[in-house]
Amino acid sequence: MAFIELNDYLVRLSQMRFAPNRWNGFFLLATDGTLCTLPTAKPVVEHFGQWHGRQGDPCPKARVSQLYDVLNHITVASSITSKCIGERELAAAHCAHLGPEDLLLLDRGYESFWLFKLIVASNANVCARVSCNKLKVVKAFLQSGEPDRIVKLSCTPNSARKCAEFELDKKPLKLRLIRVDLPTGESEVLITSLTDRGKYPVEIFGDLYHQRWPVEEDYKVMKSRIQIENFSGKTVHSVYQDFYAKVFTKNFAAVLIQSVSNRIKTITSGRLYSYKANVTNVLAMLRHHIVVLFNRMQDLLCENVSKIQNLIVRVLNEIRPSRSEPRAFKKKSRRKFSTAYKPIS
Repeated sequence: MAFIELNDYLVRLSQMRFAPNRWNGFFLLATDGTLCTLPTAKPVVEHFGQWHGRQGDPCPKARVSQLYDVLNHITVASSITSKCIGERELAAAHCAHLGPEDLLLLDRGYESFWLFKLIVASNANVCARVSCNKLKVVKAFLQSGEPDRIVKLSCTPNSARKCAEFELDKKPLKLRLIRVDLPTGESEVLITSLTDRGKYPVEIFGDLYHQRWPVEEDYKVMKSRIQIENFSGKTVHSVYQDFYAKVFTKNFAAVLIQSVSNRIKTITSGRLYSYKANVTNVLAMLRHHIVVLFNRMQDLLCENVSKIQNLIVRVLNEIRPSRSEPRAFKKKSRRKFSTAYKPIS
């Protein structure tokens, strides 16, 4: 599909033309998934499947997954598939985009020997949160009171089948367990392929893992701002086309913001807080310009992009660090799109 290829080119362009943010030399990536409500149409239901909830009629659903650059706010790869395909399998497909300069952050739902093995086989590194009561090596580590420990993770019978599927060897993996003490008094355990204690001390990992949070926030942008569940047609083709077109638009906005980052720093230097571009504002501008950009000659294209960049630096948001609010779990609204977040259309 054209938008997938355009997105791949845009990601490569952003890495070549700008100075992307890195963590200790790594591109900091995270993968996560969500469910997406689809149009109620027979071909869509047959292709993607339905969600049978406890109440109401069955609802067509797809599973969405993305490989997200959390420091540069770019979706490196994305997929929309049948809901029957699990998040780990979709994460495995994203491994084709990994390389030696990448560090992949994973949440607890992704912990598995075969997925860690696949990431390492892709010449990338991994840091994942693991359950404290599933693996024996993790239980023993917690009981020891040590801040970190180098362990050999063995292949399980379930992982053996997946290793055979991906043509991976079943040799134990040398990984590092790290204890992170939380403000609540509890401890969480991370597992990572970064085993060099001198280069990667224990103290850096608590903040590192929590840097995966932007991938969660990006789904808020996708569902509330660009409304990926608001499809223009009721065919399988339109579902794919709308989804990948909106991912490309979101990435185009991120690259435009990246292109004026130095200007924003210069304009706001000397102020109390740091500032960043207003993403919703940029997406709203692109809604009126992106089709025109595809049809302009090079000189007019550069002129239009320059105008958009000038508009971006005029609407900025303060970055106020160390803010923390308790999560309020309210009764789920029946509204399709939340009024709490401003859409771009």
